[in-house]
Amino acid sequence: MNKILATLIATLFAAGAYAQAPAATPAKPATPAVAAAPAASAPMAKAKPATMTKEEKAAAKAAKKEKAAADKKAKADAAMTKKAEPVAKKS
Repeated sequence: MNKILATLIATLFAAGAYAQAPAATPAKPATPAVAAAPAASAPMAKAKPATMTKEEKAAAKAAKKEKAAADKKAKADAAMTKKAEPVAKKS
C-alpha cells in the first residue's frame, strides 16, 4: 500500500511539473533569401491601383444587396422569436 501511495504522489508531482513547464516554441521557418535589387539606373515603375471591371462592380453590388436582405430577414426573425417567447411561457 505504501509503494502504491508513493507512486501516486510521485506521479502527481511529475504531472504538476510537466503542466507548469512553458510550451515549446515552434521552430522558425528559414527566411527566404533577399532578392537582388534592380540596377540603380533602371527607372522604378509605379504600380497602378487595382480597378474593378463593370462585371465585378455589379457582382459586388448584388452581393451587398443580398447581404443586407439576409441581415434584415435575420433581424425580423429574431424579433418574431422574441415576441413569440412570452406567449409560449404564459400557456
